[in-house]
Amino acid sequence: MRSTEFPTSTDIHAVLNSGPQRSGRHRRRWLVAVLGILLCGGITLLWLLHGNDSAVRYETAEVTRGDLTVTVTATGTLEPVNQVDVGTELSGTVETVTVDFNDKVLRGQVLARLDTDRLEAQVLESRAALHSSEAKVKEAQATVQETRLTFERCEKLSERQLCSSAELDNARAAYARAQATEASTRAQVAQSRATLDGKEADLAKAVIRSPIDGLVLLRQIEPGQTVAASLQAPVLFTLAEDLAHMELHVAVDEADVGRIAEGQAARFTVDAWPERSFPARITQVRYAPRTVEGVVTYETVLTVDNADLALRPGMTATAMITVQELHDAVLLPNAALRFTPPQDEAVQSRPRGAFGMLFPRPPRDQRRSNTLQSSGQKVWVLLDGTPHAIAVKTGATDGRRTELLSGEPNPGQALLVDTVTVKP
Repeated sequence: MRSTEFPTSTDIHAVLNSGPQRSGRHRRRWLVAVLGILLCGGITLLWLLHGNDSAVRYETAEVTRGDLTVTVTATGTLEPVNQVDVGTELSGTVETVTVDFNDKVLRGQVLARLDTDRLEAQVLESRAALHSSEAKVKEAQATVQETRLTFERCEKLSERQLCSSAELDNARAAYARAQATEASTRAQVAQSRATLDGKEADLAKAVIRSPIDGLVLLRQIEPGQTVAASLQAPVLFTLAEDLAHMELHVAVDEADVGRIAEGQAARFTVDAWPERSFPARITQVRYAPRTVEGVVTYETVLTVDNADLALRPGMTATAMITVQELHDAVLLPNAALRFTPPQDEAVQSRPRGAFGMLFPRPPRDQRRSNTLQSSGQKVWVLLDGTPHAIAVKTGATDGRRTELLSGEPNPGQALLVDTVTVKP
């Protein structure tokens, strides 16, 4: 047999080095360029064949039929139905305090007393002044009686020319002065009596009493403390009339106030009882706006039953006011209304293989997808492995489900709500 001889490395080196030196350098550059192109092409081919073989899996949720409750959420605080601040118009020293926090009190019950020594002395002084004025009235009455008799006697004597005209005039003037003095002393009596009444009223005000039946929420005085009443009466106690019935004051946003009305039911929660939900009902939607940092809200008052006294004034509450209730409605999951599939998946089937990725097919449903996007809301269903859009018209929503007014989805039908990329 004829043996086959293979070129050795020496032969290849000789061939490469044959010819002019300049041609060898060009040949080496050409070989390097070819090898680089082949390397890039191989990497690209491997990526097309294996690097993008991940699959898309769709998560779905069913269309249901049932009841829907639409609520408006608002936050606020609990307050007593009637809260009264008890103060004093007098300045003085607190002598005794007879109630404490949380004590139940009755109307007229003594809450505290101020030191009354000075007031009692003023009452005695005013009473003495009244007695003095009354004595002066009696003295003036006697003078009137005396001058009247003198005037009448002189008047009779003047008829017989036994009393001169000057004497008669003097008697008449004395009588008039006596009457004026009597009127003045009577006025002094009235003034003294009014002063006495004022001092006695101040003495009575030194005893601070409850104006309502209720509960002591706040006590701000201690025995021996000095109270100074100047332009404004200081608050000594804060009383709540009846904590078995309370009010919830919430701030409703201006965007929601049009759906709020008196008589609507609500439920609310508080941080102190996170597992409980308390019923309430709207009694008043106030017209006066409140603006805080550009946000406009309207105060809304709800009545609350607090028979077990679990709720306390000042607690922060989150209320859910029922504004609409639907029964036996077709309901779409809100996640389906928010879902939008990847663009390629929405308009065409996924191309398979390297050839398909290098030369993808033209979109089949691009025109239909654009039409649906311009028409309004839509949901997506999976047909033959490809997402297809369905136009829908929706109504009320509770944040999780939305009422279907018109459209193709039927109860039990699966709608696309999310995508998950699965690696092979």
